[in-house]
Amino acid sequence: MEGGPTLRLRVFDLNCWAIRYLSKRRQERVQLIGDVLRRESFDLVLLQEVWSERDYSDLKEKLGSRYPFSHYFRSGVIGSGLCVFSRFPILDTLLYQYSLNGYPYMLQHGDWFCGKSVGLGRWWHGVIMAMLPPSCQLHAEYCREKDAYLPHRLVQAWELAQFIRHTSKAADVVLVGGDLNMHPEDVGIRLLRGWTGLRDAFTEATRFEGCEDGCTLVPNNCFTVKSELLPFPLGIRIDYILYKVTSGVPRGSVLGPVLFNIVQGGWHPTEPPLSSTEATLADVVTEARTEVGVGLRAAQRQRYSTGRMAVLALLLLLLQAAAALGTLAGLGAGQPFPKLSFTLLAFLAIGVLLLATGLHLFHTMEVKMLQGTEEQMRMALRALQERP
Repeated sequence: MEGGPTLRLRVFDLNCWAIRYLSKRRQERVQLIGDVLRRESFDLVLLQEVWSERDYSDLKEKLGSRYPFSHYFRSGVIGSGLCVFSRFPILDTLLYQYSLNGYPYMLQHGDWFCGKSVGLGRWWHGVIMAMLPPSCQLHAEYCREKDAYLPHRLVQAWELAQFIRHTSKAADVVLVGGDLNMHPEDVGIRLLRGWTGLRDAFTEATRFEGCEDGCTLVPNNCFTVKSELLPFPLGIRIDYILYKVTSGVPRGSVLGPVLFNIVQGGWHPTEPPLSSTEATLADVVTEARTEVGVGLRAAQRQRYSTGRMAVLALLLLLLQAAAALGTLAGLGAGQPFPKLSFTLLAFLAIGVLLLATGLHLFHTMEVKMLQGTEEQMRMALRALQERP
């Protein structure tokens, strides 16, 4: 391996937190990001939470001379916020939106409206074909102690892992970068890495310059909500660059979370190791499946509650309709309630019926998605356990 030609890839990944009208000093920060990227010489730039297409257009115009190839991934109601800039040709792209993305009634979080997704691109660098889910983002955690979104995030991690496994067969190199909203030892990260064979650029680094432990959400950032980091005084690492060399190219060294080196030679890994790590991977899949099962039971309870609410609202409407028909037919002495109150009650019942029906349908789909993921994990676990 020594003395062989070296392919040096410099990859930049950043969650820009550029939410129109909400993010502080958004336009100023986007301009600064553009200035840094134009000044530096990265091969690939992965950005998340660029919610405004105008911001993307401004960056594209500013960075066009240094990064002539770019793509913005559109998804959801307000967009995925994912975009990629590259020095080398992007051959094609694909966007996959996760089946579960939080709850539409949690307006203060908004993950459902943006449609969290993974963007895929095939990228050509000389003789190397890279397959890039070039920018991805999973559902935010919000509260670690009572993480209501953990089952959704695990479904997303599983779908991302399956997406990578089924789309990376022809690639020499697989790179995954983005805000995964998980700590390094969380079950979702372990599931993603174990099931795909991806390596963590930070843990593989021989030289690193940055915050302690590679933290990307740190308390000394003026935009960080300090109360969220009280249990983690040094900060947390939720942003990752993961990589895998699949064929024809030996593993090289990673010089840092934004530097990726490949030294050509004769290393030919294809799949995750299937010997000593199988038991550990089976444990991870079992743990993830358990958490998905917890989420499934919670979704089933929500489906039952909203269904019962819809039925009660429908019964109230039927009773009102019967009373109104009876009055019109002259079967009653008169309207039992004042007309205004009767009308308001009818509108309230209709509103409750529509809302409860919509939520019942949403939770029904959530149950189906969780059941499907649990079944896939059960099959994967069976395959791991039956291997000799």
